[in-house]
Amino acid sequence: MLGTDQSPAHRPFGARVKAFVALTKPRIIELLLITTVPVMFLAQQGVPDLTLVLLTCVGGYMSAGGANALNMYIDRDIDALMDRTSQRPLVTGMVSPRECLAFGITLAITSTLLFGLTVNWLSAWLSLGALLFYVVVYTMILKRRTSQNIVWGGIAGCLPVLIGWSSVTNSMSWAPIILFLVMFFWTPPHYWPLSMKVKEDYARVGVPMLPVVASNKVVAKQIVIYSWVMVAVSLLLTPLGYTGWFYTSVALLAGGFWLWEAHGLQNRAKAEVTGAKLKEMRLFHWSITYVSLLFVAVAVDPFLR
Repeated sequence: MLGTDQSPAHRPFGARVKAFVALTKPRIIELLLITTVPVMFLAQQGVPDLTLVLLTCVGGYMSAGGANALNMYIDRDIDALMDRTSQRPLVTGMVSPRECLAFGITLAITSTLLFGLTVNWLSAWLSLGALLFYVVVYTMILKRRTSQNIVWGGIAGCLPVLIGWSSVTNSMSWAPIILFLVMFFWTPPHYWPLSMKVKEDYARVGVPMLPVVASNKVVAKQIVIYSWVMVAVSLLLTPLGYTGWFYTSVALLAGGFWLWEAHGLQNRAKAEVTGAKLKEMRLFHWSITYVSLLFVAVAVDPFLR
């Protein structure tokens, strides 16, 4: 039950620690770090300072974790009504709303100071900007009001690319901007298949994710459009001189398989396939593999040129 206030005796220390870790959504942060660290290798054109990598990862984890905790604080009412979020710490009562709010704010302040004092202030402001964009623009303004929520709200998840570059160079360049755009066009076709799977959850709480307000045909068509743009943008790094044959090969192969899966989903949606046979989660799972492969290639490519 939402807001259940368990007494300390019923909240063991180990379980409490796990609950606070869960507030940070560590599985999502793993993906953010996958897009941060390889860009540091690209910016350095080799191995960056490992202390800098560690500080950037710690700061990034704390910042994203603070954003996720604040997101759970704001969304605790609908989290209690959705199957996929019914075991989150605020819903179960393992963490109180006040504790969650204090935890999120503390992480936000600490991460900003850590970035500013040990990395550089450009990275600090980018990190704080990503946090505020996710909490205020996406969670508080867009999420419950428009089916384009994940399109524009996803900008917050693109900023770690810029942070990775700025942590090494204390500047900006076209390379991180291109990778930022790759992540921007990646986010909707990554998340919409999951939204298709759990659209009843979102419908129940009145969150207008695109699959809630549009047919599978429309959603699949949008997925294909964003996918083609994403793959095209990913190939811009090489003609601009930032990457070589290895990255290009991975981008072409991984992108080609992505487009195969995206068109397969569209064909099934056009045929009005529903339920398990729609296989929308195939693209969702591949999207995580795709971004991992692409950014590993970003890190490896400087050593093969």
